Amino acid sequence: LAGNIIGSGIFISPKGVLEHAGSVGLALVIWVLGGGVAALGSLCYAELGVTIPKSGGDYSYVTEIFGGLAGFLLLWSAVLIMYPTSLAVIALTFSNYVLQPVFPNCIPPYNASRILSMVCLLLLTWVNSSSVRWATRIQDIFTAGKLLALTLIIVVGFIQIFKGNYKELTPSNAFNFWMTPTVGHLALAFLQGSFAFSGWNFLNYVTEELVDPRRQNLPRAIFISIPLVTFVYTFTNIAYFTAMSPQELLSSNAVAVTFGEKLLGYFSWVMPVSVALSTFGGINGYLFTSSRLCFSGAREGHLPSLLAMIHVKNCTPIPALLVCCLTTLIIMLVGDTYTLINYVSFINYLCYGVTIIGLIVLRWKKPKIFRPIKVNLLIPISYLAFWAFLLIFSLYSEPIVCGVGLIIILTGVPVFFLGVY
Repeated sequence: LAGNIIGSGIFISPKGVLEHAGSVGLALVIWVLGGGVAALGSLCYAELGVTIPKSGGDYSYVTEIFGGLAGFLLLWSAVLIMYPTSLAVIALTFSNYVLQPVFPNCIPPYNASRILSMVCLLLLTWVNSSSVRWATRIQDIFTAGKLLALTLIIVVGFIQIFKGNYKELTPSNAFNFWMTPTVGHLALAFLQGSFAFSGWNFLNYVTEELVDPRRQNLPRAIFISIPLVTFVYTFTNIAYFTAMSPQELLSSNAVAVTFGEKLLGYFSWVMPVSVALSTFGGINGYLFTSSRLCFSGAREGHLPSLLAMIHVKNCTPIPALLVCCLTTLIIMLVGDTYTLINYVSFINYLCYGVTIIGLIVLRWKKPKIFRPIKVNLLIPISYLAFWAFLLIFSLYSEPIVCGVGLIIILTGVPVFFLGVY
């Protein structure tokens, strides 16, 4: 679980969290609370995963509890918003980290960043279309990039603290606000941070392979993995502030590169290379899983049957891969990285919340059904209280970005009744 959550998000989100939090201290608090919210959500999903033992995660639970329309809308939002937007963000991050050392004193040119992102996406689409074996090999090889980068950042950060270089982390400086954050700012800061925690519901796709008769290793995995991820993310941010002032971090287009330039000297090249490897692997992983989601949805009759076709020789879902690639290319052209993070995180939270509402509905509709894991009702209620706060104030602060996402989801209603129902 920890390996799935820890990804490219930690190299992208720190700037967005700090920008909306208004101080170093509050930004660190948001990272810790983000881990707590992910833990609450994971526990709710653990109950759903063993109560409705079907593959497909959210899609299966929502379809089972609320019916075909709700399940289709979740699939629709994943295919059109969640996966392609996440892909676009990671691809843009890849290009930023590759180009930042080439343009050390300024932000890389817009066109150069977009073109490199698109070339990377097209290359990996070709790889995934040509060979499943090569796609999985790339994933295994490039996962090492994120582990190298994060280990290096945290170790160097601890060395800095032992040397006494923690001026920005003292209470007087950490909570020295350069702006007074509103409730809307806090909601957007949480959205930025939540992008890095994406993946906490991954175990629900492999429940049958993990569970023992009492289903104890699901909560065990959660209680070990979420605190570990929260520790890694919080101390990565602490390490950043041992090398940079808040203003330097906010002005950086690639935080880990700036960190490396300040502290690693001759070896500063390790940071952009490691993060580029990590994001390259992240793009590959999202392409692999999103194309399979399109393939599965088409096989269930919820998407055009063309998307259920595979290459005769390579056994790869080429039509689904091309759709994922095309939607991602379009999204790359319509927004900057941090706007796209708000966009996808809002829709992610919307889907998580609807799924957890389903847990409470299922408790009411089928109170006697066997539940190997049954969480205290305060856990889903606490999650949904935070969920409501986040959605309301995010929509208030970014009405266009969040509103467009809602409109795209609602376009699935006529599509369902005209083409699926």
